[in-house]
Amino acid sequence: MQAPLVYIVEEKCKVCYACVRVCPVKAIELRPSSEMPYIQPDRCIGCGSCLEVCNPKAIKYYDSKPTVNALIKSVHKVVALVDPSISAEFDDITDYRKFVKMLIEMGFDYVHDVSFGVDLVAKEYNELISNFLGKYYILANCPPIVSLIEKYYPELLDNLAPIVNPMIANTKVVKDLYGSDIKVVFIGPCIGAKEEADRFEGNSKVDEVLTFAELRELFDENGIKESNIEFSDFNEPCGYKGSLYPISTGIINASGLSQDLLTGTVVTAKSKEEILAAINQFEQGIHFINKHFNLFYCEGCMMGPGMKPDGKKYNRQTSVTTYTSKRLKEFNMARWNNDLKQYQHLDLKREFKTNNQRLPMPPEEKIDEVLKIIEKNNYEENLGCKACGYDSCRDFAIDVASGITRPDMCIMHSLKSKQEYIKSLKQTNDKLAKTQQALQNSEKRALGEKQLAQDALETTQTMLHKLPTPMVIVDENLKIIGSNESFVTILGEDAAEINEIIPGLLGADLKTLLPVQFYKLFAFVISSNDDVIGRDVHLNDKLLNVTIFSIKKNKVVGAVIRDMNIPEVRKEEVINRVTEVIEQNLDLVQQIAFLLGEGAAKTEKMLNSIIESHKSKE
Repeated sequence: MQAPLVYIVEEKCKVCYACVRVCPVKAIELRPSSEMPYIQPDRCIGCGSCLEVCNPKAIKYYDSKPTVNALIKSVHKVVALVDPSISAEFDDITDYRKFVKMLIEMGFDYVHDVSFGVDLVAKEYNELISNFLGKYYILANCPPIVSLIEKYYPELLDNLAPIVNPMIANTKVVKDLYGSDIKVVFIGPCIGAKEEADRFEGNSKVDEVLTFAELRELFDENGIKESNIEFSDFNEPCGYKGSLYPISTGIINASGLSQDLLTGTVVTAKSKEEILAAINQFEQGIHFINKHFNLFYCEGCMMGPGMKPDGKKYNRQTSVTTYTSKRLKEFNMARWNNDLKQYQHLDLKREFKTNNQRLPMPPEEKIDEVLKIIEKNNYEENLGCKACGYDSCRDFAIDVASGITRPDMCIMHSLKSKQEYIKSLKQTNDKLAKTQQALQNSEKRALGEKQLAQDALETTQTMLHKLPTPMVIVDENLKIIGSNESFVTILGEDAAEINEIIPGLLGADLKTLLPVQFYKLFAFVISSNDDVIGRDVHLNDKLLNVTIFSIKKNKVVGAVIRDMNIPEVRKEEVINRVTEVIEQNLDLVQQIAFLLGEGAAKTEKMLNSIIESHKSKE
């Protein structure tokens, strides 16, 4: 299995973080850079808790169906090893023999009940615990328990019972029975078994693991129904009390070890909360407890995450005990004892490897900083409500400081932040409402001004087109933004043709319509903002008189053009220019007269002075 055991389908995820809170080892991270939770494969123990709390069904586990289909279609013989939990899962199938036949119809060559593997493992436990040499053990049947200890309690590895689980024990049996080339598919309630199977090779190798949920899907895909199936029994050897294995104490019952409260040597813990407490207490005080621990992460395998959802615990337990009782009524004990002897040569020992996934403790100042952020830096406040999934606020702060979760996972902190945000938002909304009213008033004024401007523009354009004098308005790029028919006419036929397509020559380049000496006058006014008044220019064979003036500084200029060849204009211009010359001459005469008058006065004054001087001498 190369793909991650458990993963999140982002398209389905509602970002509720229920999976983050329920994960017993905090393998589901909330990274600061993403709102989406992420399952860290190396830290995951395959318990399936996240699957059970994810209502949108956004969390999936590795799909083994394609591999199983390929194995069945291959040239190899394939054996199905069925966990005893079938009695709890397939209560809708009236007879287990129909279930066996359904597997054969799907393509399996052999079908074995793993209860015999349970009996083999139970026998090993009996010998290990009965020959007590001072060491207390944790039974290693449950894959998530094994993974939990290897990754988070590696100092307890020597206390894991060095015995394979029933899946591997029964694999050894069928490999011994059919040969090492047989392909093995285990079918059960545990998704953690998919990773557990990858640990073993040789005569312990399990080729693929199907959950009961996946098996149901295969039945549907292949159209296999109980109603059109005959009976077929499990292949030998079959188990005895190993059929009780789905119940958490079933393995102890099958081993013959005492469960008496006074004389028993094994205690059983089941469910997430119980097993975490049990492991911690085993680590801290086993020599006070003086018991071996039988641990199952789920409420027994009958409540595994690979079964159909919403199963009722006590209904399933009843199904298991009823099924077992029914089988044992006609059970062949002699054959079972012979089978145990036949396979007693199998080596059921195993080893475990440290896979420490514990994160280093972050600096104390970082932890304190997080506690201050979530306002839990006082001892009373640091006790914690546990709604985040942590036992205390300090435990939560440690993981925040380690970067695997975020402060907003603290519900109390988030609620307070939201309340402050709501208060701030209300104030902002009040300001926004006032601003919106001001904007509405401003918009009304702007609309009124726009309408006035529009009216003025329409009036100006109407006046522009009605005026007989050629007029044009251009922008800083010498593109026409307004002109009248008189202007188009004075330009000639080419301009008239353009005007038919683009009325008013809007957007036309003045450089393409006027000679260089003409349009440069426009460029001069735009750049200098100085008006050109009454300048004569030649256009084709016409003499024009042009006045160019600035409308918007360095942006828009306008021009009024008069054709000097038109008699009325020529007469008016002659009169204007004669009048101008007369006025200039009159000014000159007046200046000459003034100068002459001033000279005559000075001469008269000098002559009078000479006469007066002459008279005095006489």
